[in-house]
Amino acid sequence: MAAYSSFEHLLVEFPEDNIALVRLNRPQVLNALSVALLRELEAVLGQLDADDAVGCIVLTGSERAFAAGADLKEMAGFTPMDLQLGELLRPWDRVGLVEKPIIAAVSGYALGGGFELALACDTIVAAESARFGLPEVQLGIMPGAGGTQRLLRTIGKARAMEIILTGRHITAAEAEAMGLVCRVVPEEECVAAALALARDIAQNAPLAVRLAKRAILHAEDAPLSAGIEYERQLFHLLFASEDQKEGFDAFLNKRKPQWRGR
Repeated sequence: MAAYSSFEHLLVEFPEDNIALVRLNRPQVLNALSVALLRELEAVLGQLDADDAVGCIVLTGSERAFAAGADLKEMAGFTPMDLQLGELLRPWDRVGLVEKPIIAAVSGYALGGGFELALACDTIVAAESARFGLPEVQLGIMPGAGGTQRLLRTIGKARAMEIILTGRHITAAEAEAMGLVCRVVPEEECVAAALALARDIAQNAPLAVRLAKRAILHAEDAPLSAGIEYERQLFHLLFASEDQKEGFDAFLNKRKPQWRGR
């Protein structure tokens, strides 16, 4: 698709009609997250989120690195005013605002900003080679793109404190045991496994998937009672959709549903 072919630091593919595969493409620096790459990622995610043909997005890097962190050569010259006025951390927020499900397929290093990028996705499929870490304290800084907040919410205070305050790397097996990733697969199967999961998601009713994701994310910041009330509102709302009628009719008549996304 021409609209997705003009990026310098990203490769965008459509392995299936309703699944987008976005690959970070700075292999010479282990996919270090430069400002230019992040601006491109922000742009492409906005396009994919608005594209009715896309049901699920897979974000990946290379076998050596999902993303080994921010581009430190670039960051070394930043001032507090650069960071504040340039909104240089905004792309991580953009990942969290995408309504389509995003799966991170992580091989090799996912460190610092790279780990924060994976955490901003909805779930993570990890290769056995994956190594996760937030080593910012070893550089005199701290995570600034959501790492302290998202890791705490994912694995709890004690483990988040240990990982962030030591800066140590954790293996894929450790990440799976902590509930940080949904599955661990052999290196050569990582992207394929993420695409298979994307396929399972994208075959379902688009509005239902979008609102279910919204309810899950809402639960991270809401008390149980408020979360249940919000879930109930979205549940009721879906009964006004054409897809709900189609889904029930298809089930009752033992046929495959034809979703329209409305």
